[in-house]
Amino acid sequence: MPLSGNLTDYFSILVFMGVSFGLSLFLILLSFLRGPRRPNAEKLSPYECGFEAFSDARLKFDVRFYLIAILFIIFDLEIALLIPWAISLMDIGLFGYFSMLAFLAVLTVGFIYEWHKGALEWE
Repeated sequence: MPLSGNLTDYFSILVFMGVSFGLSLFLILLSFLRGPRRPNAEKLSPYECGFEAFSDARLKFDVRFYLIAILFIIFDLEIALLIPWAISLMDIGLFGYFSMLAFLAVLTVGFIYEWHKGALEWE
């Protein structure tokens, strides 16, 4: 039964996905079979945020760890928003320019506040 016109357009994508899936499975299997296996105590030990393993998993971590993680996410998102803004700067005009300046001003004030509060100091 011949494929209809619409399905033949997608056949190459299906073949590409099949080949890439098969190749990735082959490479994973090959690395599993041929890779070195030299476990030691350090490799088998659990790793938990840089802290040594301790008895109770429900103990609270230091708040500074979460604060640094949140600050990283905030400033990472700032960079993710700056790239499309810089690319489309000619198209968005002065309104877009001053909007981004206001956004950067708010982030700068937040960064200065965090800096003065000592959130970036790790003791």
